Amino acid sequence: MTPIFDIHIFVCTNQRTGTERLSCGESHGLELVAEFKKLVKDLNIGLKIRANKSGCLGICDFGPTVAIYPEGVFYVGVKKQDVKEIIDSHILNKTPVERLLFQK
Repeated sequence: MTPIFDIHIFVCTNQRTGTERLSCGESHGLELVAEFKKLVKDLNIGLKIRANKSGCLGICDFGPTVAIYPEGVFYVGVKKQDVKEIIDSHILNKTPVERLLFQK
């Protein structure tokens, strides 16, 4: 089966209540989704790219999380100003942004 999208960007927007544990949604997750959508819309590179919000990706303790598929790359501690760099480096040039990569 052929995938619908060439690249799929998931941005965690999970929000926890009643706990001290961090969550991505409380740390500007929706703002990140909007920025990815805006910048992806402006690309004209012949790829089908989708950016959307997701539920918990399981690593919220590391800050706002973004997962990019089909590679399965996870970025953590992502800020709005990082979105352009992720798109330019990872999406356009196939080079992950090392400083934001999730380290197991």
